[in-house]
Amino acid sequence: MSTTKTIKSALISVFSKDGLEPIVRKLHEQNVTFYSTGGTEEFIKNLGIPVVPVEDVTSFPEILGGRVKTLHPKIFGGILNRQENASDVAQMEEFDIPQIDLVIVDLYPFEKTVASGASEADIIEKIDIGGISLIRAAAKNFKDTVIVPSVSEYSLFLDMITAGNGATTLEQRKLLATKAFHTSSNYDSAIFNYFNTDETVLKISVDECQVLRYGENPHQKGFFFGEFDAIFTKLHGKELSYNNLLDVDAAVNLILEFKNDAPTFAILKHNNACGIATRTSMKEAYLDALAGDPTSAFGGVLIANGNIDVATANEINSLFCEVVIAPSYDDEAVAILQEKKNRIILVINDVPLPERQVRTCLNGILVQDRNAITDNKEGLKNVTTKEPTSQEIDDLIFASKICKNTKSNTIVLAKNGQLIAAGTGQTSRVDALKQAIEKANSFNFDLNGAVMASDAFFPFPDCVEIAKNAGITAVIQPGGSIKDELSINYCNENNVAMVFTGTRHFKH
Repeated sequence: MSTTKTIKSALISVFSKDGLEPIVRKLHEQNVTFYSTGGTEEFIKNLGIPVVPVEDVTSFPEILGGRVKTLHPKIFGGILNRQENASDVAQMEEFDIPQIDLVIVDLYPFEKTVASGASEADIIEKIDIGGISLIRAAAKNFKDTVIVPSVSEYSLFLDMITAGNGATTLEQRKLLATKAFHTSSNYDSAIFNYFNTDETVLKISVDECQVLRYGENPHQKGFFFGEFDAIFTKLHGKELSYNNLLDVDAAVNLILEFKNDAPTFAILKHNNACGIATRTSMKEAYLDALAGDPTSAFGGVLIANGNIDVATANEINSLFCEVVIAPSYDDEAVAILQEKKNRIILVINDVPLPERQVRTCLNGILVQDRNAITDNKEGLKNVTTKEPTSQEIDDLIFASKICKNTKSNTIVLAKNGQLIAAGTGQTSRVDALKQAIEKANSFNFDLNGAVMASDAFFPFPDCVEIAKNAGITAVIQPGGSIKDELSINYCNENNVAMVFTGTRHFKH
């Protein structure tokens, strides 16, 4: 039996009619018989094309306010019958079941209804029953039946029947069946996640996928699953790479800590800030962020918490950087930044990030809540005789925000709203501190009066001693070690202020 089949009949039942007309007209040219219900039936009639109401096939009207239309043996028999099976053929004749070669469905917009803030009653009514059943039935019987499961496949299907003069191959039907099961599984996952309150159950289904040039290295394949365009508007530049996306994610998470602060500019490299500063103007913030480590800034990702103006853009333009991100730009600033053809320019939209973080681990998946706690002045506990000054408190909070978004073990040194240096991803906190001090010295920063932030407690007083000797005058850390008193005592004996936050900020 030939695996290429010509479509002679079609059942169409869709929510959205967008893009449907060219398909209906093309099928009509190919003498296809149409079956339909409700609004779709009316749509086809209005095109001046004959259509058979489903109730004429089933001898049963739509009931329950339209909840039951196509759920009938004559409809599902027409879809599910195996044309090479003698028993199926005989039963089709016995019960006068029409052959249905093609099913076109577009489901009720459940996710859009949830996102709109609609009432629970309205959301429940957007759980499609007949449509999802038609999709599964036609996809299961792909050897004989064609399924078009959503508006997203209209264009593909129209190309198929145009090129094939109304006929499809087995490979084409199997491809559409695969897309159909993707549609149904994604739909069911959305419904489950709406109802689910059990945090120990995880179902993830993502509709959008972007194929990347490669993964972390050229020999690795790379993909991004998610709605990138919901978070960013891309103004210019090449496609983002896997590593670009990781850096952009780190940049976004960092700058959110400074969302409502004075002009703040950050430069990141390999997921860590190499420069960040808060100033009275964005240009000053950029220049002082760059001064934090002009060497590492080369090829970095730049992000601002406010508008990038012409003056700032002119300064940025002299630096080779991969990505620039801001909530807005002056038109002339965009034109300046576009002078480098590969530079990626993104506008970040005010879209909340997911509340949970997911990553693979061994043969499974790790899930955790986002680290949504940002240390603030009100939450600080002064544990030393000396209290930090107002400027030191501002710098301690500034440093803590950076520390939270830097790879552990980490130490952050800051002064006057500027990142002086950070020790990142070290196996010991002492090594992280020594790395930070050495880096600060290499760029000729004066550490006298600077502050230090740590992502976790100090089990010994060695770090505060090293910091004191380098000129550090105030320290912020979570506290919680059974030996906290050793560090507190050292600070008291050496005129160093120290505050506890009570919150650890590991980042692995």
